[in-house]
Amino acid sequence: MKLSTALLTLIPTSAAAWTSVSPLAAKAHRFHAAAALFSVATEVEGEVATESFRLKFKGEDAVLSPWHDIPYKAETEGLYNMVVEIPKYSKAKMEVATKEEFNPIAQDIKKGKLRDYHGPIFWNYGCIPQTWEDPNVEHPELKVNGDDDPIDVVEIGGSALAMGTIAEVKVLGVLAMIDDGELDWKVVAISKDDPLAETLNDIDDVPEAVLSGIREWFRWYKTPDDKPLNGFGFDEKYLDAEEAKKIIDETNEAWQKLRSGDSDAGKLWTGK
Repeated sequence: MKLSTALLTLIPTSAAAWTSVSPLAAKAHRFHAAAALFSVATEVEGEVATESFRLKFKGEDAVLSPWHDIPYKAETEGLYNMVVEIPKYSKAKMEVATKEEFNPIAQDIKKGKLRDYHGPIFWNYGCIPQTWEDPNVEHPELKVNGDDDPIDVVEIGGSALAMGTIAEVKVLGVLAMIDDGELDWKVVAISKDDPLAETLNDIDDVPEAVLSGIREWFRWYKTPDDKPLNGFGFDEKYLDAEEAKKIIDETNEAWQKLRSGDSDAGKLWTGK
């Protein structure tokens, strides 16, 4: 299948398209991210590309957790909210810090070093809030446990979305990645504001070149660090939108148990 030119996106022409945080930003710099239900402001603390960097979220009157305080379902019926952690074409491995108070976005650290991908990621990457892949529960068919994180989203639209953006997305399908013996679902979605959103409704609508690109990127991305290839369940096939939504709902149910104290939180910050 010939890849649609709308999916062959161009490199952003300005730093703002990569991230809302300029390397010269002051500590108190503020900007607004699109939100489905309410206005969300983000505030930078520390310096970009250092261990001190944090992108914090605030509502009108209080600090917010992008994991716990933003609804997983969007205001638009049938859509979900995505917290953008890593803008497309960037390399810094940014993530919602699940063990820190109010869960700001920070750069991941491995073995005392800031973590970067060895090449750019070609899609916007983030998570769906109010979800949790429970490490205490084994998947009945795949026989692996959850990875202890919110469920991940790969947004395949044509625009780079700024870090901290709360984007309403249409879920198209999901891939069951198995990373170091843990289940790490990858939801494939498209922003409702993308021109292709009206024509993409299920996983079969997505060009095979895009689906293969996502699978192979996640299969190989850890190998430069001498890590093994990642594997995939269900014969490496994507599950469709209906199944993806069921899985998202299951991870929301797991999150509810986490927040209520019915599941062991370990070192996670749940605001309780």
